Amino acid sequence: MYAFNYVYIHVGTPPSPSFSSSRYYNHHFFSWTSFQKPLNLCVCLCFTNLSHKFGDLFTICRLRDQISKVVTVVIILVLCHFSFYLGGLFCSMKYEFVTKEIAKSIESSEMTLSSSVQVEFVSFPQCSAKLQDYTPCTDPKRWKKYGKQRLTFMERHCPPAFDRKECLVPPPDGYKEPIRWPKSKNECWYRNVPYEWINKQKSNQHWLRKEGEKFYFPGGGTMFPDGVGAYVNLMQNLIPGMKDGTIRTAIDTGCGVASWGGDLLDRGILTVSLAPRDNHEAQVQFALERGIPAILGILSTHRLPFPSSSFDMAHCSRCLIPWTEFGGVYLIEVHRILRPGGFWVLSGPPINYEKQWRGWDTTIEEQKTNYEKLQELLTSMCFKLYNKKDDIAVWQKSSNQSCYKQLDTPNNYPPICDDSIEPDSGWYTPLRPCVNVPDQKYKKSSLQLITKWPKRLHVTPKRVASDGAFKQDDNKWKIRVNYYKKLLPVIGTDKIRNVMDMNTVYGGLAAALVEDPLWVMNVVSSYAPNTLPVVFDRGLIGTFHDWCEAFSTYPRTYDLLHVDGLFTTESHRCDMKYVLLEMDRILRPKGYAIIRESSNFVEAIATIAKGMKWDCFKEATEYNIETEKVLICRKKLWYSQQSA
Repeated sequence: MYAFNYVYIHVGTPPSPSFSSSRYYNHHFFSWTSFQKPLNLCVCLCFTNLSHKFGDLFTICRLRDQISKVVTVVIILVLCHFSFYLGGLFCSMKYEFVTKEIAKSIESSEMTLSSSVQVEFVSFPQCSAKLQDYTPCTDPKRWKKYGKQRLTFMERHCPPAFDRKECLVPPPDGYKEPIRWPKSKNECWYRNVPYEWINKQKSNQHWLRKEGEKFYFPGGGTMFPDGVGAYVNLMQNLIPGMKDGTIRTAIDTGCGVASWGGDLLDRGILTVSLAPRDNHEAQVQFALERGIPAILGILSTHRLPFPSSSFDMAHCSRCLIPWTEFGGVYLIEVHRILRPGGFWVLSGPPINYEKQWRGWDTTIEEQKTNYEKLQELLTSMCFKLYNKKDDIAVWQKSSNQSCYKQLDTPNNYPPICDDSIEPDSGWYTPLRPCVNVPDQKYKKSSLQLITKWPKRLHVTPKRVASDGAFKQDDNKWKIRVNYYKKLLPVIGTDKIRNVMDMNTVYGGLAAALVEDPLWVMNVVSSYAPNTLPVVFDRGLIGTFHDWCEAFSTYPRTYDLLHVDGLFTTESHRCDMKYVLLEMDRILRPKGYAIIRESSNFVEAIATIAKGMKWDCFKEATEYNIETEKVLICRKKLWYSQQSA
C-alpha cells in the first residue's frame, strides 16, 4: 500500500511553470491532509465536474518511495473512479439531507414570523419608596464602586443584569399632575420634586424659591444678577445670529435649573440642558418638570451622546468645568459637537478677571494666567474670539479649512485626529486629545451656509443619504401625526409637553409636531444607522441611546413616549420586559405611550403593560395594514403603600 503525503487535484489547464507551485496549490487545490479519508475526498470530487473523462485532470503526487510516475497515475485514476462512485452516492444523500434541513428551517421560521409572541401575565410589584428618584445608570448608591478622578463615578454605569429592578418606581408622597406649559416654566409643585438642599443653597442666587406648595423660578443664576432675560439680551447683542433664525440648537453644559434654556425657548432656540446627578440633587429633574429639554450627562472621560457638528451654540455660565486641564479634552469635545461657524459662550472665571477676581477666592495673576491658557488652547483648535463684553466672551469655531491644515504639523497640540477616530461616534466613546477636522463634503452644513430656521426644518440636509427617502419620510409623518391626533386628541393641547420619539430616523414625528406647544427628544439607537446628524441639521434635538439600558433621565419626566417598530428591531438584543419597565419609569403618571409595532408583538406588549397598571387599546394603522398595529396606552396615577 502506498502512502501519500499529499495529493492535489485540479480540473482545467495546468498552471504555468512560472507560477510558484506552493502558492498556487495552497490557494487553488485541495490538500490531502485536509481529506484524510476517501469519503472526504469523494465529497470534494463530487463538487467538481467529472462527468467527462479525465482528459482535463491534472494530478500531482509526491511519494515517499521512489515509484515511477506511470504507476502512480494509474493508481490515482483507479482510486478516482472508485471514489467518484462513492462520492456521487454520498453527495446525493448529503444533498437530500441538507435540503430537508433547510426546508425544516424555513418552515420553522415562517411559523415563528406568522405567530404572535406570547408572554405570561405578570403583575409587577412596587419598588421601595426610597427609589422614587431612581436613575439606574447614574445611581449615587453605586458611586463608591468607581473612581473619583475626573468625576468618572458620575458617568453612566448601568447595573448588571442580575441587579436590574423588576418593579414600578413610585411617585413621591403627595405627587400631583404637573403644572401645564407655559405656566410651568416659572413654577412647579414642591411635592413633585421634593428637594430642600438646592433650595437652601441656591435661593440667594435666585435659582428658585419655595413658597407654600410650590417652587418658583425667578430666572436668576450665579451669572444672572439682573435675571436671565437681561443676560440673554446682552448675548443677542454680541451674537446677532440669535435673532434671525441662524442659531436654532444650543447646549448648556452645567445648566443649573435650566433658566438659560428656558428663556431661549421664547426666542426660537431649542436647547439641551446638560447636568450630572450631583450634590445639586435634581437640576435636570427641575428642568423637565418645568417643561424644558434636559438630559443627565457630564464631561468626564467619555464623549457626550451627540454626533459631530450638532449644535449651533454651546454655553457655560460659571459651570466650573476645568477647560484647560487634562490636555484640554473637554474643550476639544465642545469643538467636536459644535457646528463649523458655531459659537461657544463662556461667562464666569476667568472672563472679566480684572474686575471679578476678588469674588473668586483667587489672585488676579492666577486668573490672568488661566485666561491666557484658555485663549491659547482655543486658538490652537481654530476658535477665534468673536465678541466680548462685561462677563461674557464669545468664540467662533472656524469653518475655514486652511486653519486646520496649519494644525497638521509635527509637535502641534492638540493634533489632528487620524482616520481611525470616528467623529460622529458618541456612545461610550472615550474622549480623545485630538481635533476632528470638519468634513468638507458637508461644508454647506456650516452655520453660515445652512438654511435659517424655520425653513431649515423641511430642507433636505446635506448629511442625509437620500433626498427621496428624506422627502418620503417627511410626508409620511405628516399623515401619521394627523392620524395620531384622531386617536389621541390630547396631542396639541397643554396636557402634552415633553415628548420622546424613542427610535426616530430623521425626526419626522418632531417635525410634524413643531407647531404644537411641545418639544421632542429624538433618540437614535446606537445600533441603528447613524441618522442623528440629520436630526440636528433640521434644527431639532436628540441623543444616542441603547434601549437595552436605562435612559439618562429622572423618573416621571415625559408626557408622551412614541415607539415605531422598536421591539421588532431590538427584541433579539433587549428584553422587551425591561424596555417597557424603563418606559414606565420615565413616563409621568397619566402620561401616554403610542406603540406602533408588528402585529406579532402587540399582544405581548399589551400583556406586559397591563401588569404595569397601564390601560391600553389597540387600533389599526392609518393604512389599515394587517401586519402592523398601533397600541395607545396610558399610565395610571397610583401612590406607594410605603412611606418614603
